[in-house]
Parts: sequence; C-alpha cells; structure tokens
Amino acid sequence: MVVIYLILGILYESTIHPITILSTLPSAGIGAVLLLMAFGFDLSVIAIVGILLLIGIVKKNGIMLIDFALHAEREQGLAPEEAIYQACIKRFRPILMTTMAAMLGAVPLMLGTGTGSEIREPLGYAIVGGLALSQFLTLYTTPVVFLYLDRLISDDHIGRRQTKAARHRSHSRQSEAKTEADYRSEDAATECNAARNVRPVLKVPAPPQRTTKR
Repeated sequence: MVVIYLILGILYESTIHPITILSTLPSAGIGAVLLLMAFGFDLSVIAIVGILLLIGIVKKNGIMLIDFALHAEREQGLAPEEAIYQACIKRFRPILMTTMAAMLGAVPLMLGTGTGSEIREPLGYAIVGGLALSQFLTLYTTPVVFLYLDRLISDDHIGRRQTKAARHRSHSRQSEAKTEADYRSEDAATECNAARNVRPVLKVPAPPQRTTKR
C-alpha cells in the first residue's frame, strides 16, 4: 500500500489525491468478505489471494475518475464539483466495461465443477463479490472523498495565504514606521546642525552726526 501511495503521489504530484484513489479499496474487500460469508466459505489463503487481486482491478476505477477530474480542473478550468461530475458521466462506460470483463472472467472459477474446484471457488467468489460492491459504491464514494479532500486543501491554502498576507502587512507597517522615524531623526539632526551654524547678527549703532557751526 505504501508503494502504491508513493507511485500515485509521484504520478499526480499530490499527497492528497492518492488517498482518494485508495479509498475505493475498502469497498472491494467488504464485498468479497460478504459474498464469501453468504455462501459459507472461510477466509482462506485462496480467498485472500482474490482480495489482493482486487487491489489492482478496483484501483483503476478511482484512477480513471481522479485523472479525468484533475485534467478537467487544470486544463479546462472547471470547478471541482463540475469536474468530478463530468468524470463520473464520461468514465462510467469504461469503468463498467472493465469491471464486467473481470467479473465475467471470474464466474467460471465460482461456478466450476470437477477436480480441484473447491480450491478455486473462494477465489471466484472473492473477485465477483468485491467487484460488484466496488462498482456500485465507487461512483458515490469517490466523488465525496475527492470533494472533501479538495476543500481541505483549499482551506489550507487560503489559511496560508491569509497568514502570509498578514505577515506582509505587518512587515510593511514596521518598515513604514521605521522609515518615518528615520526621516524624523534626520530632520531633527538637520535642525540641530542649522542651529549650530547660525551666528548671531550684531547691530552696530550708527555714528552720531556732527553739526557744523556757522
């Protein structure tokens, strides 16, 4: 599972959307176990092999939906809701075709008779049960998980942008306050220097005028 997550993360350049794809796997396991219990089979090694085979078969349903939705978001500029809706509509037929092909291929294992058929039956039941339930639930659960995680990413990005903007505003205010303080100190220093350079102007009294006697 870790290897699958890493490969999907590298493929889609995201740490969130691989979780959306992997969310399709529990429904396959539940469907396989329910059908085995309904027909009285134990969870044997062969049944576990069938459940492991479902990982690759069921995972492609999520890959087809998420790949189309992400491409529609990035290339066509669609909203997440519209993108995943279009993915469910346009990818329904390919998903149904591949699921039915795999399911019908497992029917002979489930209904086969003859020598060694009791060993192959749990494999067929596990595959058919897992594919049937996952096909029914994938088109409902995958869009919900996709939209929830997409909103989670959007809220996180919005919070980061708001924090960054608040820090930028605080830094701008500090820079403006510092600049204003520098201007004030420069003006004060200029006034002080001007006061030092001013010399007092002494008024010299005018000489008395002499009157000549005739």
